[in-house]
Amino acid sequence: MSDPKRIAVVYGGVSGEHEVSIRSAQSVMAALRQAGYEVVPVYIGKDGIWRLGGVPMVGPRAGLLGLPEESGTDPTDKSDRGASVTNGKGSHSPGMGRVDVVFPVLHGTLGEDGTLQGLLEVAEVPYVGSGVLGSALGMDKIVMKMLFRQAGLPVVDSVATGRRQIARDVTAVADEVEAKLGYPCFVKPANLGSSVGISKAHGRKELLQGLAEAARYDRRVIVERGIEARELEVSVIGNDEPEASVVGEVIPGREFYDYVAKYGDSGSQTIIPAPVSEELAGRVRCLALEAFRVLDLAGMARVDFLLDRLSGQLYVNEVNTIPGFTDISMFAKLWEASGLDFPCLVSRLVELGWERFEDRQRSLEAVRDGGRLPDGGSAVAGLTPGERRDCPT
Repeated sequence: MSDPKRIAVVYGGVSGEHEVSIRSAQSVMAALRQAGYEVVPVYIGKDGIWRLGGVPMVGPRAGLLGLPEESGTDPTDKSDRGASVTNGKGSHSPGMGRVDVVFPVLHGTLGEDGTLQGLLEVAEVPYVGSGVLGSALGMDKIVMKMLFRQAGLPVVDSVATGRRQIARDVTAVADEVEAKLGYPCFVKPANLGSSVGISKAHGRKELLQGLAEAARYDRRVIVERGIEARELEVSVIGNDEPEASVVGEVIPGREFYDYVAKYGDSGSQTIIPAPVSEELAGRVRCLALEAFRVLDLAGMARVDFLLDRLSGQLYVNEVNTIPGFTDISMFAKLWEASGLDFPCLVSRLVELGWERFEDRQRSLEAVRDGGRLPDGGSAVAGLTPGERRDCPT
C-alpha cells in the first residue's frame, strides 16, 4: 500500500508530559483531518490503560495548560479496552478496524524513548518518527552527548551521575560538579523532556536541591555547565536524506526555558527566523542535520542549540524526536516559515513513516529468507558506508 489513509494517533501516556501530549495530539489530529486522513484517537491514561476515543481526566496541570478538567468521555467505560492496532499487512482488529499508520504523540518516557517503537516493530505496524535506537538515544541526554562528542559535535561540559550515587554520597557528587563545572549549572533528569525536573543551581544549596529533584524523576542524572546563551532551534524532517528548516530563536520569559516558560503565560517569545547571520544560520542547520544522522533518527526531530553570548561558541544542546505540536511549539512554526504548512507537514510525516516501514520490511524479509535475495545477490548490495558531512567552522 502506498497511500495510507487511516491514522491512529497515540497520545497521553504515563510520563510527566501527559498534558503536553494531549495538547500536541489535538493539533496533530486537526491537521491530519484537514489533510484528508481518517483519524483514530488512541488515548493512554495515566493509569497506563489504552482507550479508543476521547480524553478522560487530564491531570493537575490542566489549569496551566488551559485544558478542561474533564471531557464527556467516561474514564470507567471499558467498551473499547483491548482494541488493538493492526499491522501493515491488511489484518483487522474487531475494535479499531484497519489502521494504516500509527502517529505517536507521546512526549517523554514510555512513548518517546523507544519503548512504544519497539512494541510497534514487533507487531510490524508502520509508525511515524524515529526507530527504537534513535528514539532511545534522543531521550537519554547522557548517551546522546557522549555520541555527539565522539562525532566531533560541540557540546557543553557535563557530569553524569545517578540516583544511587546521590543517595549514597551527595556531597561527593556536589564536590565533583563544583570542581569540573562550577556555577551556575543545570541539573537534569537524563530521560525526560519539557524541562520537567530541571533546575538551575547558583550555589551548593541549590545544587543539592536540584540533584534530589532530578533523581525523583530518573535513575540517571546529568549536570551541565551553565553559560549565558541564546537558544536557537531547528526542525528536521526526513529519513536517509533529512532536510532542515529555517533557524528560530526562543527568548524565555523566566531565567531559563523551564516548564512554565514553555507552556504557561510567562512572556516567553519566539523569533522566526532568528536574527543571526546567514553564515551562522547555515552552520546551525548543518549541525542539526549532522546530529540527526549521528543518532540515526528518522521522520522528525527538533534540534536545540546554545549560542554563547560571550564567546560566540555554538553548542548542540539536545534533540527531541517527538517535538511538541501545540499552538506555541516551534517544530511546526519553523516549517511553516520554511514554506510547509501544518497539514502538509503531518502528511509528509505519515509518508516518511510508511517509507521507513517498507524499508524495515525489506530487511525483515531478507532475514526470513536466510539473508538471500530472490536474485541471489547480497541483502546489503548497493549500500555504502556513511560519510561525515563536515560543517563550516
